[in-house]
Amino acid sequence: MKLKPAVRLLRVLLHLVEGLASCALLFPLAGSARRERLVAGWSRRLLRICGVSLSQCGAPLAHALLAANHVSWLDIFVINAMAPSHFVAKAEIRAWPAMGWLAHQAGTIFIARGNRRGLRHTFKGIVEQLQRGQRVAFFPEGTTAAQGALLPFHANLFEAAIDAGAQLQPLALAYLDQHGRFHPGVDFTGDISFAASMMTILNGPPVQARVSWLAPIDGRGAHRRELGAAASAAIGAALAELTPTPA
Repeated sequence: MKLKPAVRLLRVLLHLVEGLASCALLFPLAGSARRERLVAGWSRRLLRICGVSLSQCGAPLAHALLAANHVSWLDIFVINAMAPSHFVAKAEIRAWPAMGWLAHQAGTIFIARGNRRGLRHTFKGIVEQLQRGQRVAFFPEGTTAAQGALLPFHANLFEAAIDAGAQLQPLALAYLDQHGRFHPGVDFTGDISFAASMMTILNGPPVQARVSWLAPIDGRGAHRRELGAAASAAIGAALAELTPTPA
């Protein structure tokens, strides 16, 4: 039986409170492995409340720079539910009510557009996390795109894989409805607000989030533009396979 949207929204709010409490009380005492378990479990429960189920093809690397296409605010929680990561996200997300603080506590690395000094600091932080054997995930399009579409990749952050001597793993994200078509309520583009997007998802039919973990690319000796082009080609091919055939 499907819960009413108001009930689902209340469950989301209570889950956010639980997340805030965990970050405040448990994170300071937890090691990195336990933090990852907490982040993964919290993300999976949030997705269930929102009516989002998970499926995957392939498997994530334990330590890598992850590059994904960007569809929705759901992307971060889908990836974290399967492979808890330090995310590189635009600074505006830090201002989102509750979610921004949770993202910060989960180790998100925020980047300010047009700030060269901030970009250098962000880049250094990514390299350090990779050298510690952590996963770092980012969205090289720099913004969200409609499902099935892929915007040009910004190459700058791919250099972190080269400097850290880390593997680069592309992944393709898609959100499908019960008929296997791209879900109409998930796209987070244009002027839609975070609150409006969440209510659309809570009011809508179930969502299946599908993640394709693609073959890793060795960053050693490569150029950042080569890595960006290779990742874009791999993700584009995976999205093409997921694109539903018109009836």
